[in-house]
Amino acid sequence: MKILVYGAGVLGSLYAARLHDAGHDVSLLARGDRLASLRKRGVLLAENESTSVRQVPVSAVESPAGKYDLILVLVRSHQVDSVLEQLVESDGDVLFLVNWAGGPEPLAEAIGRERVLLGFGNQGGTMDGDIVRYGRRTLLTRLVHMPIGEIDGQTTPRVERIVRMFRSAGFTGKAEPRMDAWLKTHAAFEVPLAHAVHTAGDPNALAGNRASLRDMVRLIRQNLEALPMRPVPRAFGALRVLPHGVLIALFRLLLRSSAAAPLGTTSPAALGELNLLAEQVDGLARRR
Repeated sequence: MKILVYGAGVLGSLYAARLHDAGHDVSLLARGDRLASLRKRGVLLAENESTSVRQVPVSAVESPAGKYDLILVLVRSHQVDSVLEQLVESDGDVLFLVNWAGGPEPLAEAIGRERVLLGFGNQGGTMDGDIVRYGRRTLLTRLVHMPIGEIDGQTTPRVERIVRMFRSAGFTGKAEPRMDAWLKTHAAFEVPLAHAVHTAGDPNALAGNRASLRDMVRLIRQNLEALPMRPVPRAFGALRVLPHGVLIALFRLLLRSSAAAPLGTTSPAALGELNLLAEQVDGLARRR
């Protein structure tokens, strides 16, 4: 399968490298200094704080022009509009692995409904200069599925093919028939959580502030109630009924774990994405 990965940040670089290792024909789109680094040294990978750095010779390109079997979009949600403008001139199915609660309609209108698939990446890491530092895959991360779906909910042969492709590279891909609802549920949960972390200063500070946790839980519940569909995965429905004390205790455990580290990111790109997601979630409530 000929694949273009659009976005050479942490996720794009990690996905491109692992798909390349699995034997797929992968190109990684980048620009400026990042493009120059990739062409000189390839994708540089290191596990956590290890001093051992591995070079993966992924092909780097500066334009999406060309014919591809699949284009993976791994950018911040507020960058999607500019990506869509570029994808009009390309060929191939497009899987948006993006934080996105705006529905598939604007994506389909821009590049054609038949090209659009939705998903969400379940890997993470940080950039250390040009080195992508990623966490060790554990039993828990292997149990967390990477959802992928058609916008009409059908489990088509191309979804099954893409799931197999990701599994060949060590990702836990799974067909999700309600992918749009999954993304909207995730945003309804994430926006109050990320805002609360940003206001507190970091995840650990929020964990120690019971009043802020109580306000955050209230906003999460309001968002979930405002969804125009039932939450997906269904387990998120429990957030609407569990006692506040139980939820606060669970969030404290989450915020004090390594899984909460990405929530502490306060870069302009992270805040730009958070602001757009908040607008999209507010829009869901207004349209209900």
